[in-house]
Amino acid sequence: MLLSSSLAVLAGFALLVWGADRFVEGAAAIARNLGITPMVIGLTVVGVGTSAPEILVSATAAWAGSPDMGVGNAIGSNITNIALVLGATAVITPLAVRSETLRREFPLLLVVMLIALGLLLDGHLGRLDGTLLVLGMGLVIYWIVTLALQQRAGGEADPLDAEYSNELPPEMGTAKAIFWLVVGIMVLVGSSRLLVWGAVNIAQWLEVPDLIIGLTIVALGTSLPELAASIMSALKGEHDIAIGNVLGSNMFNLLAVLGMPGLIHPAVLQGDVLTRDYPIMIGLSIALFAMAYGFRKPGHISRTEGGILLAAYVGYMWLLYESVQGAV
Repeated sequence: MLLSSSLAVLAGFALLVWGADRFVEGAAAIARNLGITPMVIGLTVVGVGTSAPEILVSATAAWAGSPDMGVGNAIGSNITNIALVLGATAVITPLAVRSETLRREFPLLLVVMLIALGLLLDGHLGRLDGTLLVLGMGLVIYWIVTLALQQRAGGEADPLDAEYSNELPPEMGTAKAIFWLVVGIMVLVGSSRLLVWGAVNIAQWLEVPDLIIGLTIVALGTSLPELAASIMSALKGEHDIAIGNVLGSNMFNLLAVLGMPGLIHPAVLQGDVLTRDYPIMIGLSIALFAMAYGFRKPGHISRTEGGILLAAYVGYMWLLYESVQGAV
């Protein structure tokens, strides 16, 4: 059982990454054929696409009766995105933040974190909480699109626009784009079910809480698209995309991914979520803000700061290990 479950998790991760790529490729092509600008496509379609694995895994876990795994996936993915994804990327090549759009997204991410925290402070993730979080995602997307259109109308040049223009998939016909969009969605749904099945079995076999599995194995696996996208973008000199992928993904994780368990399977939160995991996520987000915002000069994440973020990720994994050992 452990071997088959492990293989299911690995296959689920691989298919999630492939399905997310096909989904983004098809959706981006359709949007471009409709005349939508590269920056809007990148901030919305690509942002949602890279968060699609987390969204579907969280929804599937909640549907399977494991809402804690979905909650762990949302918060664990945010911790992984900042500490591991951006940490590893900055170690490979220091990151410079030049986009004014990203500078405006940093405070928004902090506001989203505080709003989500306010909804969770009663220790219960219910349908009203889930509804408000998902509606919040709609408002965030509307704000991002409005901001991008205002900048374009005002003639403001943003480096992010040029970077997304270079990174969007090649042009394709609408019929082919719809085909890949549908294939991507089907693969994402199937692979998320496969992954959750394997992860639940592993948790039961190891007698580890679903929350821990969500914070570690599932969060790491569903963050693979962000890791690959950020490293490749940074190596191409597209630093704003590398950081923008993480900012957008983290906002969507707090709104759509965290909202799924509330909508599908309301549950009482485990105490560690609010006393250990959420504070660590907030601390890492504030550290990223201090590094990359650039108060009087362009933001910058150095190799040393990337190393600090990686060390924080290792420390967090050790903390989770100790908490499991202490519970045994």
